[in-house]
Amino acid sequence: MQRPPRASGNTARVLTLWELASEIMSDRTLPGGNRDISIAVGNGTGSSFKPWLRFATGTPLLAHDVVAGGIEMAFLNPSGCLTQAYRGTGLFSEPLPVRVVATYPSWDRFVMVVHERTGIGSVAELKERQYPLRVSVRENVTHSTRVLVDQMLAFHGFSLADIESWGGSLQLIGSPSDPRRMQGIAEAEIDAVFDEGIGGWLPIALAAGMRPIALGEDTLGHLEAIGWRRAVVPAERVAGLTADYVGIDFSGWPLYTRASLADETAYRVCAAFHARADAIPWEEGAYTGIGQLGRDTEATPLDVPLHPGAEQWYKQHQGTALDP
Repeated sequence: MQRPPRASGNTARVLTLWELASEIMSDRTLPGGNRDISIAVGNGTGSSFKPWLRFATGTPLLAHDVVAGGIEMAFLNPSGCLTQAYRGTGLFSEPLPVRVVATYPSWDRFVMVVHERTGIGSVAELKERQYPLRVSVRENVTHSTRVLVDQMLAFHGFSLADIESWGGSLQLIGSPSDPRRMQGIAEAEIDAVFDEGIGGWLPIALAAGMRPIALGEDTLGHLEAIGWRRAVVPAERVAGLTADYVGIDFSGWPLYTRASLADETAYRVCAAFHARADAIPWEEGAYTGIGQLGRDTEATPLDVPLHPGAEQWYKQHQGTALDP
């Protein structure tokens, strides 16, 4: 598809602002967790800017602002957190009228690996032995992986703070393959990793003697009731993994809105995905076509209904070249 021209002066200014915001938010020394971006489309011809369509990135709790009308749409990672908002489980005390516009394709899993020197083989055994585990987790306590870890451990009656009270410690890192984590694995300074983004760190951890621990059918059932999905990590996909492992699905980044949003607005956003498909930095190997963004696939889990406007757009384009 031929892309619309971007040569206008206003477009150049918008793109410049985007580059500035991208550079600033990537600075990990920013105070107060100011690493998210909100983009507003609206009218700035008067003495004040009048927003019409506001997008943002943020934590799962941003769903409250979407539903209340503070913003129109938000990006979330992963899909399981939005399912909690829709069901009123886990992080949410009551169901919220959220709807999916599109799900960015991202294939990922959450796994828990513990070094074989510990003798720990399951989450339940970690609690029973009160093992002083040195575990690597995300430093941002609002990160979706920390939410999942807290929910999982709480089911077994303990927490990361309890692990510390048993003599263990937390290595707090910023990204899945943070150099601090990689060094900790190589130098045997940590005993375990609880995280997603497995493509980078997991093969290294396995080569160093860490092994996936069993989550247990009771744990998996509890997490599924909240809104998470169990998901297999295929052995052939990860070097050093000797057998398929059942972890937690961490796939899909839903762009969601509230049910009351005008159908035309959701429809326009789907059309915008189509028009800008060649400019979007799709995850390599996960993206199969625009139609995938409105379907339940391995990379785009869909447990929350599509917004009616989005559903209309996908239906109208089924069977076309963009929906292989």
